[in-house]
Amino acid sequence: MNAVTREIVTVVGVGVFLSIAAWAEEGDYKIEEDVAYRDANSPGWDAYMKERCRLDVYYPEGKKGYATVVWFHGGGLRGGSKSVPRPLKEQGMAVVAVNYRLFPKVKCPAYIEDAAAAVAWTFKNIERYGGNPALIFVSGHSAGGYLTSMVGLDKSYLAGHGIDADKIAGLIPFSGHTITHFTPREERGIPGEQPIVDKFAPLYHVRPDAPPLVLITGGRELEMLGRYEENAYLWRMMKVAKHSRIGRIQSRWDGGARP
Repeated sequence: MNAVTREIVTVVGVGVFLSIAAWAEEGDYKIEEDVAYRDANSPGWDAYMKERCRLDVYYPEGKKGYATVVWFHGGGLRGGSKSVPRPLKEQGMAVVAVNYRLFPKVKCPAYIEDAAAAVAWTFKNIERYGGNPALIFVSGHSAGGYLTSMVGLDKSYLAGHGIDADKIAGLIPFSGHTITHFTPREERGIPGEQPIVDKFAPLYHVRPDAPPLVLITGGRELEMLGRYEENAYLWRMMKVAKHSRIGRIQSRWDGGARP
């Protein structure tokens, strides 16, 4: 996570996440680690899926009805590991931190399918920890932001688990790709400088009835290649599609929040 994104998480992100959860009382927190969200009945089950398809549930003990953030780590879909971001700890909500399979051991759309399976697991299980399944937000940084948008905008992935993507309380990608991610492009021999918008691009799935969406990036000159522009275009196209529940925030290093 780069310095720009850390600042956004600390200054802006927590406020966004807690717009619903802030009423919860402080208390003790527990974490249940390495929970399997796929099993032997999952398509493609093997030793690698068994190893990687696990999540941690960090939650306030003895509380009921709190919000939950499903958090996907970054790493280009080829690295990284699950963790609960420090600014999201002890904020009156649960955080479900997810590992997913990585390139080159798998190829697209395996990691998107894993992300959907983890979100579906959360919908089906968070209530037994005390969480409210109507208050599930999905978020992540960079590649994790890409997975966030794909799972929320392309309804087919969650539909495969019997979950309506529109039940997600909010999508909050940090510095996420909105064109087709560079790793799926590399898998097909497409150079990094050639932008593609196909079914593996969040932009391909622009729709007016999507869950609430907050796009967060760093400034134009500080962001990773194209990330600022991609998010600006997704914001614009969602507006054109008459999606009424979208916001866009960029780092204060480039002027603060902008429409």
